Amino acid sequence: MIIAKIPLLLVSILLLLKGHSGSSSERIALFIFGDSLYDPGNNNYINTTPEFQANFWPYGISYFDPPSGRFSDGRLIPDFIAEYAGLPIIPTYLDPRNSEFVFGANFASGGAGALVESHAGFVVHLKTQLQYFGDLEKHFRQNLGDSKTDKLLSNAVYLFSCGGNDYLAPVGNNDSILYPYTHEQYIRMVIGNLTNVFKGIHEKGGRKIAITTVAPLTCWPSIRAGRPGNTCNGELDIITSMHNQQLSKKLVELEKELEGFMYSLFDINTEVGNRMKNPSKYGFKIGDSACCGSGPFGGIYSCGGKRGVTEFDLCDNISDYFFFDSNHNNEAAARQFAELFWDGDSTVTAPYNLKTLFLHQGKRSPAYRKEEL
Repeated sequence: MIIAKIPLLLVSILLLLKGHSGSSSERIALFIFGDSLYDPGNNNYINTTPEFQANFWPYGISYFDPPSGRFSDGRLIPDFIAEYAGLPIIPTYLDPRNSEFVFGANFASGGAGALVESHAGFVVHLKTQLQYFGDLEKHFRQNLGDSKTDKLLSNAVYLFSCGGNDYLAPVGNNDSILYPYTHEQYIRMVIGNLTNVFKGIHEKGGRKIAITTVAPLTCWPSIRAGRPGNTCNGELDIITSMHNQQLSKKLVELEKELEGFMYSLFDINTEVGNRMKNPSKYGFKIGDSACCGSGPFGGIYSCGGKRGVTEFDLCDNISDYFFFDSNHNNEAAARQFAELFWDGDSTVTAPYNLKTLFLHQGKRSPAYRKEEL
């Protein structure tokens, strides 16, 4: 297809012009779910602790003043995706100042997992994020009517980052991270909950799902800083690999099972690993340590001094580091990931990239609508 050869900027312009060619309800919306990789500040508006917030200096230092609540020095992957799709920054759902969501909504919550038990009581877990989306669907139907709502939801893209916290917030305390479950049992629960959310979106008319694999948590600065000898956690490597394999298989199954279902799977695991191991290839100088934090590798989660440890170090040049804090990459890395998610080939984003999902017109059959009613 010719469109595949159009430069990224030109495609963004075309999408922007397309969005402005009709009413706002006809524009392709972006709905965002997940964890701190995508949270634009929803956790500012819930009863939680600073461990699950980032609305204080130096967060946002490269772009947002005052800090927005993003776990970064600047923008996140969804912010760039919205830009490439010709959309404004997608509004934070829980921010009471936001009431119009025809371009989409961001439900993501830092620390959230697919399992309700992951950081329970401190975050908005994925099941509740789906409930918020259901509330918004009702709002659309009341204000736009069924026909326009069906079109908006079927054309929309649903962007996910979820799973990592389920393995960083294990159930119980034991030598095994996932005690009392086997790796297979626990991963089955995580993938099962993700699947239920995908199906819930499909039932409401959503057709186009985009999700990242789980990153290589095994050598995260925060993981190494908390282990004897500052070593990597080999069990996490096994678990995340198994999760990513099972996620890929499940998406293939859903494509066959659900009417009109399309997906984009971005292999962020490989891309993060590449930048940690060989940072200079990607424009960074340091790939295994955090710019903001304390202790070995900057791995003590102290950035901002509000999480129990008041003293912390902040590097002189944020762009030298892949990691901004002990658990999160910086804005420069987010831009790189967004570009690969948007326009990457099948070795990194498959079977479709996000550009393809945005250009594809979702379809929802009249028969399916009648079944719901």
